Amino acid sequence: MKILVVDDEITLVKGIKFNLESEGYQVDAAHDGAAAVSLAATGDYDLILLDVMMPNLSGLDACMRIREFSNVPIIMLTARSEDIDKIIGFESGADDYLTKPFNVLELKARIRALLRRANRTLSTAENGGAPIAVGELTIDPASRNVRRGKTEIDLTAREFDLFELLAKNPGRVYSRENLLNIVWGRDYQGDVRTVDVHVRRLREKLERNPAEPVILLTKWGVGYYIKG
Repeated sequence: MKILVVDDEITLVKGIKFNLESEGYQVDAAHDGAAAVSLAATGDYDLILLDVMMPNLSGLDACMRIREFSNVPIIMLTARSEDIDKIIGFESGADDYLTKPFNVLELKARIRALLRRANRTLSTAENGGAPIAVGELTIDPASRNVRRGKTEIDLTAREFDLFELLAKNPGRVYSRENLLNIVWGRDYQGDVRTVDVHVRRLREKLERNPAEPVILLTKWGVGYYIKG
């Protein structure tokens, strides 16, 4: 597995690199957001650790640019722990969020969890599956594409996993806790607001009018579902 570590704190990067290489990972390092985007464009990484505050291009902007061409798992690193900062990170396309200073054992656990999830997703895609129709949308599990007619809708890996789960179980209402456990995994350390952020992003991409959704619905006080 190959990991890209991006942070302008050179000492921190060296420490992370040493610890991850001791676990058998291949590790490349960069120190600004522009370099992160350039390296990510090679498509050669299984996961990216990306600091929020960096010169030339912030981690948030770098994350959004990377999401234009890649679904590689991204963990944001930041010295800020406020909920709004985490939400902004998820809105930018991050898969996880770790606040500095952090325990290297927790970092390794987060990395393992994301890589396991990514591997399961790849295996599912390789096994394929029949296309799923949801109103005017079509989900293709084999290619992991969602289309409206001939137009492809660009979803991140996590957005696709969430939408596919709900689409395969129409009428079933999932609580935010259930969705977090199934889609993100039981060892994911984030909170249920992560689900809300991804649902909002899905509605912005899938619904004709996100303010009045007809595809991805809410059962107030219970959870989310797609009408059967």
